[in-house]
Amino acid sequence: MSRLDLTFVGHATLIIEMSGVRVMTDPLLRRYLGPLVRHGPPIADEWLKPVDAMLLSHVHHDHLDFKSLKMMGSRTPLVAPRGAGATLSRHGHSRIIEVVAGDSFRVGGVDVEVVPAKHPNARQPLGPVAEPVGYVLRGYRSVYFPGDTDVFGRMATMAPDLDLALMPVWGWGPTLGDGHMDPYDAAEAVRLLRPRAAVPIHWGTFSPVGFRWLKPGFLTDPPIDFAHRVAELSPSTDVYVLVAGETLRIDEVSTRVLGS
Repeated sequence: MSRLDLTFVGHATLIIEMSGVRVMTDPLLRRYLGPLVRHGPPIADEWLKPVDAMLLSHVHHDHLDFKSLKMMGSRTPLVAPRGAGATLSRHGHSRIIEVVAGDSFRVGGVDVEVVPAKHPNARQPLGPVAEPVGYVLRGYRSVYFPGDTDVFGRMATMAPDLDLALMPVWGWGPTLGDGHMDPYDAAEAVRLLRPRAAVPIHWGTFSPVGFRWLKPGFLTDPPIDFAHRVAELSPSTDVYVLVAGETLRIDEVSTRVLGS
C-alpha cells in the first residue's frame, strides 16, 4: 500500500502502517496504570488488531506494560532493548528479539534501524536494566520513533532524509524527570533531525488521578508550544498535532496529509 497511516493511540503508543506492514510502539492500552488515569477515548477494537511487530523502546512501566502486551497476544513478535528479554519471557512471550543501537532488521517490506536514546535504563523497583533505544522505520516513508529521550548531538546525522519524526514533548505529570524533552527541547531535536513533518507524542493521555483539575495546562499546552517553537527553529518542518485516537494519513501521490 503506497500510503503511511499513523494512529496516535496515546502517550507513546502509536500504530504505524505502511508498505503492507502494521507495527505498534510501546503499547499502553488500559485506563489505569497505578495512580495514572487515561484521558481521551477508550481503547478501540480497531487498535487491537494483530500487528507484525511491537517495538519497545525501554523498560519503564509506562512503555513496557505487561497487561497491555498480553492484550496484543503472547505470539506477537516483540522487539526490545537488550536486557528485557528474560523478563518478557517470564511473562509468557515467546517471540522476542533483543536489540541495541546500531542493529537493523526487517519487518515485511519495512527496514528498521535501531538508534540511540538518552534516558534512564532501569525499571524500578528491582526490574531489568536495558539501555533505551529508538527506531527509524523505512518503507514507503521514513519514520523516527524515539521512545523517551533527551536531545543528543547524534540526532543531526543518524536519520537522514527523514519524512516524519514522532517527538515526545512532555510526560504524565506536571514536571519532567531526567531524560525527557519539554516542547522546547523537542523543537531543538527537530532542528537537528530536519524531518519534513513532526507529530508531538507523549503528552496529554495520562496523569495522576485528580491532576487534570488541579493543573490542567500540562495536559494541553505542550504540543502547541512545540508547534510554535518548531515554526521558529525549523520552518521547513510541518507540525501535525493529533489528539489520542486520531489518524494521520500521507497518501500515495504526495506528502499531502489527511486527518481522520
